[in-house]
Amino acid sequence: MRDTRRTRLVLGVLLVAALVLITVDYRDGSASPLNSLSSFGGSVFGSAEGAVSMLTTPVRQIGDASGSQAQIASLQRQLTKLRAELSQQQLSRVQAAQLDRLLQLAGRGGYRIVAANVIAAGPAYADTVTIDAGRQDGIKPNETVLNGQGLVGTVTAVSAGTATVLLTTDASATVGVRLAGTGLIGAVTGTGKTISSAGLLRLEVFSGSAQLRPGEQLVTFGSAGGSPYVAGVPVGVITQVENAANSLMRQALVRPFVSVATIGVVGVVVAPPRTNPRDSVLPPAPSATPSVRPRPSSSPAASHRTPGSGG
Repeated sequence: MRDTRRTRLVLGVLLVAALVLITVDYRDGSASPLNSLSSFGGSVFGSAEGAVSMLTTPVRQIGDASGSQAQIASLQRQLTKLRAELSQQQLSRVQAAQLDRLLQLAGRGGYRIVAANVIAAGPAYADTVTIDAGRQDGIKPNETVLNGQGLVGTVTAVSAGTATVLLTTDASATVGVRLAGTGLIGAVTGTGKTISSAGLLRLEVFSGSAQLRPGEQLVTFGSAGGSPYVAGVPVGVITQVENAANSLMRQALVRPFVSVATIGVVGVVVAPPRTNPRDSVLPPAPSATPSVRPRPSSSPAASHRTPGSGG
């Protein structure tokens, strides 16, 4: 553009007009003739801003959702870890309680034991378990296995770090027993996985005149040299008597003190006691509480009723 006199005049007029319009708009904002232009510009640029916001909002939401999913996944991992720690603590408490009961029983009976954990169950056709102690721990076949309740079984096979235990409930297991307090000798045999008497033992007493009663307790009679069974280990309690007529033996069903379903910590007896503990390791026998009916009082002031008297 050429710098002529006419050009300078036009620029000067435009500058003066701009200053006038700015002054008028400043003095009267709402009534200003520029208000419509400002509103138009705001609506145009406002719509454009809204459109950009609509386009960017899903992107922000996707970013927020991704962050939430990551946070949820992190919380789930923490929850899983806490549950595992809690389960381990509960398991440790259970194992500690079982070990404590085992040591108490072994101490009362004078048994020298090697403690172990059950790590696996045997096949479906046999009542056996595997423990995490073996030859390197001084364990040998034909040794008694017990826990805090009583007799578990006997060791049948040993490797360097594990051993197989045949449970007393197996149909092939036979243990010599003695009735506590009476001295009667007999033997219990496992009933295996029969439906009618699963988990029970069958007792045979070598006397046709023996009087068996439910509630009587049994302990191991003991084998020569303490192998495979040491003496005095609690076995179970008679639950049902099966006296057959004209039989040379008396039979009964026995509930073992040890529940196969809850076997965890066990002890392998590596040395028998110096003296037979006999009945000292047995749990206290449940005492029958006699039901005594009190005599009715002749005094009219005696109005108190004794619980369970039936009066």
